[in-house]
This record gives sequence, C-alpha cells and structure tokens, in this order.
Amino acid sequence: MSTRPLIEAFLDRRLLPAAQQWLRDASAEIATGPDHGRFASLISLASRHAKRDALDPDAGEIAAAGAALEGWNPERWTVLETLRVALVLVRPDLSDETGAAALEEAFRYADEGELCALYRSLAHLPAPERFAWRAGEGCRTNMVSVFEAVVLDTPYPARCFDDLPWRQAVIKCVFVGAPLWRLWGLDDRLSPELARMALDLADERRSAGRDVQHELWLCLGAHGGERGVESLERELQGSNTIGRRAAAYALARAGETARLERFLAEEGDAGVADSMRDALAGNTSQEAFRALDPRLQGAS
Repeated sequence: MSTRPLIEAFLDRRLLPAAQQWLRDASAEIATGPDHGRFASLISLASRHAKRDALDPDAGEIAAAGAALEGWNPERWTVLETLRVALVLVRPDLSDETGAAALEEAFRYADEGELCALYRSLAHLPAPERFAWRAGEGCRTNMVSVFEAVVLDTPYPARCFDDLPWRQAVIKCVFVGAPLWRLWGLDDRLSPELARMALDLADERRSAGRDVQHELWLCLGAHGGERGVESLERELQGSNTIGRRAAAYALARAGETARLERFLAEEGDAGVADSMRDALAGNTSQEAFRALDPRLQGAS
C-alpha cells in the first residue's frame, strides 16, 4: 500500500494555504523530471514553507500509518520532514535508476535536517532494499538525529539490513542513547551473537565502574543463556533503579519467571516490584521498555 496519500493528508491538515500551493507547484515540477540539482534544491527550499514543529499525529493517524506500512510510526516526524518526504514520493521514476540517482544527489548535498527527511523516506520507496548501502552510511554518522531517522520508527533496518549491519545498528542505539525499544522488529531478530555482544558490553561497563545502559537488556531475549541470567540477577541486586526495572522485564523475556517471582517476593522498591508484576503478567515485548524511556517520563 502506498503511503503517499496518507503523507499528503497529514500535510493537508497542517500546512497553511500558501504552503499547500507551493507543494502543488513543486510536485508538478518534480513530476516533469527536473535535473538532479533542481530536485535537491526543492528539497532544501521546503524549509521556507514548513516549520520544524512536531507533526504530532493523533492516535488515528498513527494507526493509519502502521496499517499503510507496518513498522512506520510518524510520532517523531516534523512537519518539515513530512513535506520533504512528500516531495521525494512525487517522483514518477523512483523505481528506475534515474530516480535512485536523483535521490543520491540529494543525499550528497543535504544538511542534517534534509538528511533526516531523506532517510525517513527510504522505507516508503519501491524496492527499498536497493538503498541498504545508503542506509548503512546513515548508521555510521556521528549525528544522532540522522542515525535515529535511519533506524527508529521504521521497518527499514529489520527488513533490509543483513545480520552484521543489523547487530551494529542495535548496539549503536545502546551506545548513543537512542531509544532501542523504538527499533521496529528487534524482538524478531534477536540472536545468540547479539546477546553475546550485549553481555560483553555489560561486562566492560561494570569493569569501568559504570552503570549498564538499561536498554542493553533488550538485546538478550532467550539467547543469553546462563551467562545472561547471571548478569540480569546481578543487575537486579544493584542500586540502579531503572536498570533493575529493565532487568526484571529481561528476565521474564528470557523465560525465567520462577526466578523473577523469587526476586519479587523480596523486593522492597515499589517501582521495581510493579515492573516485575507487569513482566510476570506477560508484558514482555520490546514495547514494555517504553515505560522506562527517560524521554517520556512525565509525558501524557
């Protein structure tokens, strides 16, 4: 199902009349096949007609997005990014080499904001796997906003990355503090190798006297083995509250409910105990970690 009509509907509800007219004019020009430089210029010029305000989709719009493209969540898109993605999707040659070349030209000269929009567009393109190399380049950036645009709230990495770049993207999320629970398809692509990498990182953090990032525990699932269970039990016995809550979910994700019940019987922290009960009740998907996201604390 094409996402273009939905993206245009988002813009219809948010753009001022003058900006809507500019979008119509720019779309008509793009449909005629401008040269690559002009196409890149139009992507840039969009900033004159839309703000970087949050798109702020309502629940119905988020549901419609997921129905149009499983794994797509526009919750963290901006209006400007949405406008730029709409311009990309107007191209009639996206299935052809000319469209791919024009897109690559736009990437080559893009600033940070333009890069975010271009990377967000990848999952919406025909045969998106053609752009796996380009997405890999985005994963290597030092700009966290760009990295997150590549990997979060989109089905692109889970569907188009091979095992090695997939694992690298997961671990980089942990390193840079990107909300790993937003990496769609994570639960379906857990593996013993990813668990080993995560446990090695946990050991390194502890050896350096540092807390383990709480979302690292999302990487284990049922693949951590006894080493993973021991590391989780150590976390539960520590003093980092958010880490303890995350370890509770991870222990249930590993199928170790009997051990978790024993910890619950002796737990004195109400917040940790609530997480243990939630995990024991079966809330063990990656989405459970949403409640632990520091960015969302206090959010409605």
